[in-house]
Amino acid sequence: MFKTCVSSCSRAVASTSPNQHISHFRPRPLASHQANRPAANRPSVVLGNPHRPRRRRSGRNCLLSKILVNEAELASTTELTKQNFPIGDLDLPEQFGHGVAQIEKELLFRDLPTASAQIGVEVGKEEVKTADKANAKAEAREKRKANLLAKVLDLRNANAGGIAFENRRRIIHTFSTPENPFDPGRTEVQVALLTYKIRNLWKHLLQFKADVANRRSLRKLIHQRGALLRYLRNNNRDRYETVLEQLALEPEAVEGELVV
Repeated sequence: MFKTCVSSCSRAVASTSPNQHISHFRPRPLASHQANRPAANRPSVVLGNPHRPRRRRSGRNCLLSKILVNEAELASTTELTKQNFPIGDLDLPEQFGHGVAQIEKELLFRDLPTASAQIGVEVGKEEVKTADKANAKAEAREKRKANLLAKVLDLRNANAGGIAFENRRRIIHTFSTPENPFDPGRTEVQVALLTYKIRNLWKHLLQFKADVANRRSLRKLIHQRGALLRYLRNNNRDRYETVLEQLALEPEAVEGELVV
């Protein structure tokens, strides 16, 4: 009788019931979920904003997005606008490529055709009576050449490289200072250029996920941007916060250890 009681008690102590096993492992999924919650709220080191749209800075309304070429809007129209110049009315596009800004536009379509027409008349002038006729003929020729030049410089006729060149030119001009309107070495300009490259490369990797080489390039660009932003934060906090707002970047996405 005594042996039977001892053996049954020892088996009861040594045994592990299923209820005890379940209760032992039940808190683990909840703890794992709570541990992953900060990672879900952490901003993306690529895009620079949180994964949750409610906490995300509006990237579409930031300064960088506003100045870049909208390719969908650019390809949606083929209209030209008539503008008056001394040589006559010219049909010009809304956006120019090849680095043509307002100063170059005035030079190419206001000053150059007028000077070329005058040179043509002076070289070919034989009699005073035919001067007016020769002048009108030269102006018509220069007007035709100016319209052809406008079509060549139209940004809608540019390839991907031409559009990227125009975007870089706009970034340098926008993020430079009024004292030096073309300052590619400025920290804000470099950060904006890197952000532009990072977002373009991210769009590419979303379509071609097996592109390992560009994935390494993306990681390198992100760390370069982080180093520049840390330098700017240590030297001028106001400029640092301003450029983050202009690029729609969260501080948590560019500070600390960047895991890509």
